[in-house]
Amino acid sequence: MKQKTITIIGGSGFVGRSVVEKLAKTGARIIILTRNADKAKMLKPLGDVGQITAISGDALNDDALESVIAPADMVVNLVGILAPSGKQNFEATQALLPQRIAAFAKTHNVEKIVHLSAIGADLKSKSRYAATKAEGERALLRGFSPVTILRPSIVFGPGDGFFNRFGQMAMVAPALPVIGGGRNLMQPVYVGDVSDAVVASLRDASTNDQIFELGGPRAYSFKRLMEMTCEAVGRTRPLISVPFALMHIPASFLQFLPNPPLTRDQLYLLEQDNVVAKKAKTLADLGIAPQSVEAHISDYLAHLRKGGRFSAK
Repeated sequence: MKQKTITIIGGSGFVGRSVVEKLAKTGARIIILTRNADKAKMLKPLGDVGQITAISGDALNDDALESVIAPADMVVNLVGILAPSGKQNFEATQALLPQRIAAFAKTHNVEKIVHLSAIGADLKSKSRYAATKAEGERALLRGFSPVTILRPSIVFGPGDGFFNRFGQMAMVAPALPVIGGGRNLMQPVYVGDVSDAVVASLRDASTNDQIFELGGPRAYSFKRLMEMTCEAVGRTRPLISVPFALMHIPASFLQFLPNPPLTRDQLYLLEQDNVVAKKAKTLADLGIAPQSVEAHISDYLAHLRKGGRFSAK
């Protein structure tokens, strides 16, 4: 890996930061394509001088995309969105971008692509998020080889958008909603395990043209995850069940906000369990022992407790 140049597309986000840190330790040269290179400067100290280069550019622009793929030995695609915003829509970012990455990678003789998808990717899904994730997978597998596809469940860890978001809600809201009774199952996976899976996939040829589903050591109901969040931030909040049908009404309006707290597409996702399939290849097949939510959540949500990190739990 020390002699490799690895391009990470979308490398300045939550998962990207962890991937950059793990790859830097291998000695690889890293190129990050990000919409704002200034914000990605914080990643440079993760490696040696000159090891990490952040380039401002739009992955939806062919010139910008090709410029970072051309010098790469390997490419990691981490781009994904939970809600559309302007030209950052599901089709462009999750269905068409992987197809374009495959084409440029083939032109420039890239050795391998590792692609981050999601559990629940399904061409027939009512959710455009899930359907376009599947379309992107199909485009990669048809257009390039070798590729490894990683499908994580909810990714958690310091700075995540799941437990942190609900933990902040628990600080101010008198109650937390659990849609449909919160019976749907999730299998949260630690961000460090996801980044370890990326590194393992780049190194190991046995992962070529394979799909792995990444989940933690156990599944939880959404309701239980909300209870654990409240426990971690030291708040007691009632959990109010709201029917799916009723939530579609406010979601129809909320989805047009710049950073919507809920969309109808996300409701479709919540109607399905988000857990590793029984016959899927998993973290264990990559030689990784998954870490539990309980091992981390209290520590990185400590700043949300009354009195902060040094308060009594």
